[in-house]
Amino acid sequence: MEIAAFQELMETLYGEGDRERGMPSTVAWLAEEVGELAQAVRKGTREQQLWELGDVLAWLSSLANQLDLSLEEAAQRYVDNPPV
Repeated sequence: MEIAAFQELMETLYGEGDRERGMPSTVAWLAEEVGELAQAVRKGTREQQLWELGDVLAWLSSLANQLDLSLEEAAQRYVDNPPV
């Protein structure tokens, strides 16, 4: 699945509820999921790592949607002018 399609899917599935929850809560959920990913990387199985990567991507998409920003555009920076 392409990044833009995934971001749109997250908008369709969760956009209204995510906006009602608000950006501060979304950032908190994203941070929590990053912590769970870190734990899965340290001690988890491949399946758990994939699960947590998906959760991080979903919450990152939610935040991007609330900011009205494109993850695809954000990623393009690494194609056009990657930091070194």
